[in-house]
Amino acid sequence: MANRLATSNSPYLLQHQDNPVDWYPWGPEALERAKTEDKPIFLSIGYAACHWCHVMAHESFEDEATAAYMNEHFINIKVDREERPDIDGIYMTAVVAMTGSGGWPMSVFMTPDGQPFLGGTYFPPVARYNMPSFMDALQHVRRLWTEERDKVLENGRVITQHLQAHSTPQAAGESLQPEALSQAVMALAQAYDWRHGGWGQAPKFPQPMTIDFLLGRATQGDQLALDMARHALQSMALGGMYDVVGGGFARYSVDDHWRVPHFEKMLYDNAQLARVYLHGYLLSNDETLRQVCEETLDFVVRELRHEDGGFYSSLDADSEGEEGKFYVWSLAEIHAHLEKPAADLVIAAYGVSEAGNFEGHNVLQRVKDDAALATQFGLEDAAAVRQQLAAAHASLLAARSQRTRPGTDDKVLTAWNGLMLIAFAEAARYLQRPDYLQIAQANADFLLRELHDGSRLLRSWRAGRAEHNAYLEDYAALTLGLLALYQSDGDVRWYAAAEKLAGEFTQHFADPAGGFFDTRDDHEALITRPKDMQDNATPSGGALAALALLQLHAYTGNSDWHARASSMLAGIAGAAVRYPTAFAQWLYAGSWLLAGGREVAIVGEDADGLVETLWSAWRPFDVAAVSSYPPAAGGPPLLAERPLKDGLATAYVCRNFACQLPVNTAADLASQLTTS
Repeated sequence: MANRLATSNSPYLLQHQDNPVDWYPWGPEALERAKTEDKPIFLSIGYAACHWCHVMAHESFEDEATAAYMNEHFINIKVDREERPDIDGIYMTAVVAMTGSGGWPMSVFMTPDGQPFLGGTYFPPVARYNMPSFMDALQHVRRLWTEERDKVLENGRVITQHLQAHSTPQAAGESLQPEALSQAVMALAQAYDWRHGGWGQAPKFPQPMTIDFLLGRATQGDQLALDMARHALQSMALGGMYDVVGGGFARYSVDDHWRVPHFEKMLYDNAQLARVYLHGYLLSNDETLRQVCEETLDFVVRELRHEDGGFYSSLDADSEGEEGKFYVWSLAEIHAHLEKPAADLVIAAYGVSEAGNFEGHNVLQRVKDDAALATQFGLEDAAAVRQQLAAAHASLLAARSQRTRPGTDDKVLTAWNGLMLIAFAEAARYLQRPDYLQIAQANADFLLRELHDGSRLLRSWRAGRAEHNAYLEDYAALTLGLLALYQSDGDVRWYAAAEKLAGEFTQHFADPAGGFFDTRDDHEALITRPKDMQDNATPSGGALAALALLQLHAYTGNSDWHARASSMLAGIAGAAVRYPTAFAQWLYAGSWLLAGGREVAIVGEDADGLVETLWSAWRPFDVAAVSSYPPAAGGPPLLAERPLKDGLATAYVCRNFACQLPVNTAADLASQLTTS
């Protein structure tokens, strides 16, 4: 018999609808019952693609005896962390404070009024890995609740005070200075893994925000930043964590070499990585980086796109009950699906063997470069190698499509879609891909139609149903996505929608002490109002908001928006320099603030040459508005009072709204973009 989760719209909660556990979704009904029955709450937080969430569910939540104990002694609540990042963020901070680490599944025991007093992540069904069994943990908490209530309540009070202090903003320091960005680059260089690429040890995460900050610095002449960024991109592109057969990236690598991935594929990772590979290509002209960008976006279109334009959230790590089964290969399968010499080329390129490199199977990661393969197989050049490997990959992809697919979390999240909208919009204009532009336009249409009700933005959509208040990250990411799309197609409605969203979040999320809260002013009251400043797998909502306000200031001259962003960056500068990988989106926003980028306005018909010149290079700190003449109503002030020169399409290159002489030719525009 299905439990209360059966009416949920979350794929993660629906995965648990047939558990014998009497689960509640988060809400007043569960919280009131806990108070009425004087029971502690067991809060379980996870997400649909989470491998260890599946494991704990199978071992414990599907077990009748365990469920009976939970139902008797606890009020049990399930939360999809992707739908409710506020709840996830609050209680993850608590778990980290209590245990020193965190992750999912997250398991939190708390009082009926929501104060956490004990927590952890995965608990096994029997004691192992130096962890108690889940039943041991349940019985321990039950004893504490009945015999040592005063200690439980005091512990909950202390942890709650810690959470409330965590949401208190730091006092703004001096304004952000250029040397802070240079210091951040040096700190990243000192921590960089020059052998394998990236930062940190296993599990190793791809750090796209860090790479994008470095690429932005590279446009200002920082060679060290460029060297790090290119090395990281090239290292990950070899395969393993990157799916060379079907495109797209897994969540992270379980080793230091990027070889064996944690096989789940998340929309937000692929949005950010497609974009940094695009930027890396634009700076280096390295065709491999362009290929990875396009293959990643093509994967999203093929496997993570709703027919109406929204992007799904993730693909599971598991299929047929095994992690990674969908993605790995045996030597026999390579021979079965490829004829010679294609099979021999793939085997040589990826070191495919009978023994394999992952639990008796092969995760495809390059062991020979293009030049070595060209010599070995008598091919003309590296381009010929890439062409033949691409054909082989297509054959393997067709074969793989016959396997049982991993599960798809088909909910559409606004913030993650905003990040992907940026990637498609930028790739459309820089790579001259009209198909990507159409995908971006359909996505923006979908988000504005299905997830904005005219007065507020919503967080999540699935199967025709939108729900949950949007968070700061949703507002800011979509604002940035719409501005990116506006620069790609010039449709004024994207700009108007972006400006409207910014007006909403500056009004409803503002913290009087500075910056923005993560939740709207009419959001459900929790034990603290979250204000998470650090970047995590996705950029901090505050960092995205600061960047959105800086871009909108460049279009409008709104000094209040610039002042808000400047103040936010001043408050975070010290932490960003000390912990650059935890504040990389802030560093990127700081680069924007300090770069003093240009505002480019192009008006008139037959402006193709000017537009092509505008997008011939990546200039990350500029904004552009392209319009017919006269500009349509509702566009940015940047377009106002821009007459045509000599009746021809005209470009205006400005800095801080002081403009050079208008020009008509691509050559003159190129000169101004190079020298201004």
